[in-house]
Amino acid sequence: MKVLFVTGRLAAPLLRETLSGMEAPFEYEVAVLGISVAALLTTEWVCRFLEVGPGCDLILLPGHAQGDPGLVEKRFGVKAERGPKDLRDIPSHFGMAAAQADYGAYDVEILAEINNAPSLGVAELLDKARRFISEGADVIDVGCTKGVSFPGLAEGVRALRAEGMRVSIDTFDPDEARIAVGAGAELLLSVNASNLALAREIGARVVVIPDFGSGLESLFGSVEQLLAWGTDFVLDPVLEPIGFGFAESLHRYYEVRKRYPEADILMGIGNLTELTEADTTGLTALLMGYGEEVGISHVLTTEEIPWARGAVREADIARRLMYHAVARKSLPKHVDGRLLTLREGRLSSFTEAQLRRMQQEITDLDFRIFTEGETIHVFNAERFVSGTDIGAIFAELDVFEPTHAFYLGKELQKASLAARLGKSYRQEGPLSFGYLTPGEGAEDRRAAWRSPRERQDRRRAAERRRAASPKDPQKPS
Repeated sequence: MKVLFVTGRLAAPLLRETLSGMEAPFEYEVAVLGISVAALLTTEWVCRFLEVGPGCDLILLPGHAQGDPGLVEKRFGVKAERGPKDLRDIPSHFGMAAAQADYGAYDVEILAEINNAPSLGVAELLDKARRFISEGADVIDVGCTKGVSFPGLAEGVRALRAEGMRVSIDTFDPDEARIAVGAGAELLLSVNASNLALAREIGARVVVIPDFGSGLESLFGSVEQLLAWGTDFVLDPVLEPIGFGFAESLHRYYEVRKRYPEADILMGIGNLTELTEADTTGLTALLMGYGEEVGISHVLTTEEIPWARGAVREADIARRLMYHAVARKSLPKHVDGRLLTLREGRLSSFTEAQLRRMQQEITDLDFRIFTEGETIHVFNAERFVSGTDIGAIFAELDVFEPTHAFYLGKELQKASLAARLGKSYRQEGPLSFGYLTPGEGAEDRRAAWRSPRERQDRRRAAERRRAASPKDPQKPS
């Protein structure tokens, strides 16, 4: 493969340095167009002035280039795309592109619980459900509240079903279970010895859990009865919060998988993400990785407490990453960095020596801002200022025009935040906060990947898989 890298005069030396140091597994050429700043390139301008020689397989435009790469592709008959916004990310860009060639598959369904649903009107219930579906949920779990009547239950379930959503009902109240299943709910959470007869009556799939205060033997007893009735079920050994048997509960999932190798298993990861005062991205990733190895087929999560906002989206990202890692027997890294919200996968920075060489090439008075570790560098053709105190840096720039001063103040504050958090800083670009980065989520929202037709196809595939599975999970001899 031969790649043609398009750039401007200022970035050309660093681009060549980056390419020569990456030991690229492809041939390449660098096309330096007659413009100083590559970010100012437009695809229309590239079409007018770029020359493409024979044998070129890919035209890589600067990440900040404006316009439609399809214009370049049409003009030269060669595939064209934007590269990373920072040219120092080119090596990882090509490595991740290869790793992501077959990335995105998963085998875990996400149940997103809407807590305290009786307190919501139908419109609010639908709003929450639509957001969860757009962020990756496969099933909307309607959470009832013990001791609180739910007169709008049937209407709410029907409204969700009318929009093509799959619905589960989270209750131990037999009347609520009957109403919800009658209105279209496909799954009941949960049953144990206290209400097991209900599973036989309603005809829906059920999640079976241990008896309250009992161990796995009670779960196994309920399973034997459900098997005798021919009732479809999902096993849930119940994940406990930290300090209340968390480690032992993880072991229970392992034991259940050994006893029933073919059964579907559910893990309520919300018991950890909601009940641990820590950012949920790492917790979710770890639990989804454990679940992928054990063979957990369903996870239940929610976003009730403020720090768990985004848990559904994180579960969706994590299930893809962990499936990829386990299926390929590769580490879950350098494939999808969207769960790195506070830290960053790879820091991009120039040394002061590189920046001073860059300064020698410019002739204008526009300030460029870069970070190197905790140090901030600001320079134009006439001055070069470095430091860690943005107030002191600003004072040395001698900028008094209000608009320019406001702009520099904003960028210096962002650079200071990047230096403090250990993030890469890019002038006039957002800091990277993984899937939370402003503007980064729109193009890869799960809603765009999960049309109503696609959700219907996935539901039918799941039904076929359940129908093909033996009713009696394999048990040890």
